[in-house]
Amino acid sequence: MNDILVIVPCGSAKIWGNNAWAGPTEAYYAYTGPPFKINRAYAERFADRWVILSAKYGFIRPNFVIPEPYNTTFKKKSTNPVHLDTLRQQVQDLKLDTFKVAVGMGGKEYRRAVELAFDGTGVITVFPFAGLPIGKAMKVIKHAIAIGDSGVPRPEPRRPILS
Repeated sequence: MNDILVIVPCGSAKIWGNNAWAGPTEAYYAYTGPPFKINRAYAERFADRWVILSAKYGFIRPNFVIPEPYNTTFKKKSTNPVHLDTLRQQVQDLKLDTFKVAVGMGGKEYRRAVELAFDGTGVITVFPFAGLPIGKAMKVIKHAIAIGDSGVPRPEPRRPILS
């Protein structure tokens, strides 16, 4: 069993905003905004594994190819964000339910999606930067990276029950 999964929210700034001819692009490079880049750096520093939560595609690996620009958000149901049932299925399919802790990054809409997707899996969901305004959160996350402290305690190894 793995310990720490970090879930990075996608972000509205995408490569096609600066380069309309970019074509299909891996998610790692497709999201270009400062919040995504800082959250990605946090994930790369502290996670045993990390994924991106896209409002359009759900939980995706960094090498997932995004075919074209899109503008889907959890904030507006009219943009048709990914359904909760899909997120729950992806948790199983991607074996995200094998982690002890899932660290969620991003705002309240992403937090809600993560909480509901992992509900009943036994994975502990934590949101160490929840409630902070985006500017403050980015500053705190940069500091966490700089000092090497994720703000999330590593889970204790499970010990056998002695009789």
